[in-house]
This record gives sequence, C-alpha cells and structure tokens, in this order.
Amino acid sequence: MKDQDMKRISRLTAILTQLQTKQLITSTSLAEKFGVSVRTIYRDIRALEKAGVPILTEEGKGYSLMEGYKIPPIMFSESEANALITVEQLVLKNRDSSLIKEYIKAINKIKAVLRYSTREKTELIAKRVAVSPVISGVNTSNSLMLIQNALTNFQALTITYQSEGANKTTERLIEPFAFYYSLQENWTLIAYCRLRKDYRMFRLDRILKIDQTQLKFTPHTLTVQEYLAEKEKKFKTPDIPVS
Repeated sequence: MKDQDMKRISRLTAILTQLQTKQLITSTSLAEKFGVSVRTIYRDIRALEKAGVPILTEEGKGYSLMEGYKIPPIMFSESEANALITVEQLVLKNRDSSLIKEYIKAINKIKAVLRYSTREKTELIAKRVAVSPVISGVNTSNSLMLIQNALTNFQALTITYQSEGANKTTERLIEPFAFYYSLQENWTLIAYCRLRKDYRMFRLDRILKIDQTQLKFTPHTLTVQEYLAEKEKKFKTPDIPVS
C-alpha cells in the first residue's frame, strides 16, 4: 500500500474519531488539523458516506454523526495507552473522591480493550511512575461528578456553604458555570449565585451539603476566559474565591 494511501486511511479514522467526540465539526477546522485543503476534506467526507457512515451536513455549520450511531472501539497505540496510565497516577492523588471513582471505572474499560502486548507494557509503566508524597492524597470533596452533571444539564443546585475565614454558613441556589483548578486549593466551582446575583467561586471542600433541584437555567453566554480576565482586574490572582 502506498504511503499516501496509508496517510488517507489514518486521516479518515481520525475524522471518524473527531465526529464521535464532537457534536459539530467544520471542514475548515478539519483541514487545519490535518494540514490538507478543504476540498480534500470534502472528498474524505464523501468517502466515509459511501462506506456507510451516516454523516449529517448542516449548511454553513459543519458535520455531525447521526444520533445513535456508534463507531466500533478504536485500538489505542502504545504511546496513547502509556499516557493514560501515567495520568492515572496523578488522578489517584486528586482531592475529589468522585472523580477518582469514575476515572478508575473508565480506565478499567480502556485497559480491557488493549492488546495483550500493549497491556503488559502499560502495567510496567504503572509500576515505574511515582507521585511525590508532598502532594496530598487526602480527599476533601466528593461532589465534582454531581456538579459536572448539573452543569452539562443546566440544572440549578442548592448548597450549604461555609465562608472562608469565618465560621458562618449560608444556603445558596446556584447555577454551575465552570471549574477552576489550582495546586493550592484544588477544585473550585465557578457558579452564578442567585443569592448574590453575581458569579462567585466556591471551594468544593467548603460545600457542606449539596442537592440537585428540578430547576433549569438558561446556558451562560459568558466564557471562562472572560470571567477570569475580569477577576484578574480585581485581584492579583484568580485563586481567591469570593463568595
């Protein structure tokens, strides 16, 4: 098989992966990613369609896969598998136990589809990666996954929050917006607080109680970058929760 044909097969597989992981993708972004012309991407999309892949085209917007269509499991390369195993050691030191629990379930599914030879090598890597004991492995929260689910479903939450520097708690109705991670404080939730009528940062380890509600909210138009840029105007660092 010619080298050019191999490159195209590799590109078609990568395009399938992109379609599987993103709701909508443009021909321009695909052309930039793979270093080819937009016309080449058009030909690739037609080739996938002829092969039976149900690709939907939205004029002026991009491509997506038909709802419910699933691509067969993709085999991981040795380097990709090693990267996931290395990150596993860092995740196990995370302070949110719900993240650790879900990551372990996900990584076990990935390990199950690895080729035997690759699996042996990843097991060796896992034994040869150590994380500094200076990084605390103590879990201080267990709500990250619950909040992520509320964020993606635009569902409001009620929380009992302990303010910093004071032994005072308040009840809040919040709209999850984004997460901020720092080595000092670990996970912090950025949310619109209906009590303060503004965006606030809440440390997950200070959330004493959290409950889901049936209240839906309109997706926020503000971006994380815009929020952090505005916060940096007021403070030297965004690592200062103001709630």
